[in-house]
Amino acid sequence: MNPTLPSEKIHGTREVSPLKPDSEPIEIDHVAEKKLVKKLDLYIVPIVMLLYLFSFLDRQVSILECPGLSGLYGLEDDLGMRGNQYQTAVSLLFVTYILSEVPSNLVLKKFTPSRWIAIITTSWGIIATLTGVVQSYGGLIVCRLLLGAVEGGLFPGLTLYLTLFYTKREIALRVGYLFVSAALAGACGGLLGYGIGFMDGVSGQRGWRWIMIIEGLPTFMLGIASWFILANDPENAYYLSDNEKQLMIIRRERQFGQTKSAQEFHKQDVYLALKDWKVYAFCAGQFGSDTMLYGYSTFLPTIIKNLGDWSTAEVQVLTIPCYCLGAISYVIAARISDAQQKRGLYSAAFGVISVVGYGILISDSSMGVRYFGCFLVAMGLYVIVGIPLAWLPSNQPRYGKRATATGMQLTIGNCSGIMAPFLYKTNEAPRYVRGHAVTLSLVAFAILVYSSMSLVLSRENSRRREGKEDGKIANMSDEEIEELGDASPRFVYTI
Repeated sequence: MNPTLPSEKIHGTREVSPLKPDSEPIEIDHVAEKKLVKKLDLYIVPIVMLLYLFSFLDRQVSILECPGLSGLYGLEDDLGMRGNQYQTAVSLLFVTYILSEVPSNLVLKKFTPSRWIAIITTSWGIIATLTGVVQSYGGLIVCRLLLGAVEGGLFPGLTLYLTLFYTKREIALRVGYLFVSAALAGACGGLLGYGIGFMDGVSGQRGWRWIMIIEGLPTFMLGIASWFILANDPENAYYLSDNEKQLMIIRRERQFGQTKSAQEFHKQDVYLALKDWKVYAFCAGQFGSDTMLYGYSTFLPTIIKNLGDWSTAEVQVLTIPCYCLGAISYVIAARISDAQQKRGLYSAAFGVISVVGYGILISDSSMGVRYFGCFLVAMGLYVIVGIPLAWLPSNQPRYGKRATATGMQLTIGNCSGIMAPFLYKTNEAPRYVRGHAVTLSLVAFAILVYSSMSLVLSRENSRRREGKEDGKIANMSDEEIEELGDASPRFVYTI
């Protein structure tokens, strides 16, 4: 019977894999490791945050993502849009967006991360810019579909890229930095779009065209820069010394299942992900929480506008504290979650806070109380959306399965982006009972999924520690057992 051990047992500067008691201890300098992680943060986090900031900002600044401004700056009139064509244009982006996520992750290593991320970033910058010169509704739809096709691979690619450099005890915070970028975009995007809109009439062009053009050009430049800034993997990172590269290898070997072979792409790992019910459970939970992400980030200005008699600029300013609270809440939750290796607990707990917030928004309360509800929703928003995006890949030591699982999780989750624009209809203002009720229900569903997964994985860890799964590895060598990845009885799930 195996002893009950924590996920990592540390003796001074020596660490032992918890479920390989007979193995030689792995010697590591923790002071050097802390310096290495700081160096990784310096070279990786800023560019990764900028990439996702520009991605989310493109959607926030875009006239298509600011309900009410599309009419103000002439988009609907110029392109002859009628009825639900505005909502259709918003949602169609997600059709190609979700279809591109898994394929993009599968080819990330083939084309190398730096080149692939640079290509898709530059491409969406070009398309976003050219959207500003379309002359018809059909041209707008084509641009939206193309934009979704190239932009869809960015977030899953960045998440997968981070797993190449950071351990399971570090990944939630680093994924969290992406959501800090999203919060910054949410806080400033609408206000930026409002400011650019004052260029309406400059050089004879309507405001919405200037918004499209100006938002796309910086993205194009960032895409070119990322080609040279991003390293493809730790072994070829230009900013790491030989000793630091060796330390990166030790860090990887310290994690069970992270063998050299497991870090290569194998088709069999893709099939394993497609057959793993746990991956589908995470996909379902992601759909529920992402409904809140897209509904809240897109329609928060509309919700606040209907709480009182505010100008457009005042509405955008009132969204900023909500997003700031959301970002701060995530960073705090991610740090604690990484330290304790508990994902389900914090995902569910903060999800409950968001549910309470939506309950307040549905109620027939005063303006101030409902604005407080917006804060509660924001407080749990990024936690229940973001932590599971670190939780699933941290339980997939084999690269091919991790790439596929992460792509699937985001693909299913982003399907909610197709639905979200239709949840908040203008004639249902100011309370938007249907939109809030649907979102509340789906967030509650996500809470149930993540709570259940935490219990299931905890129970599986107990069975493995007690040796009840050891029959699966009878007569297998240590190398063969480790190659099993998360299917190995010696692998400890993060719960």
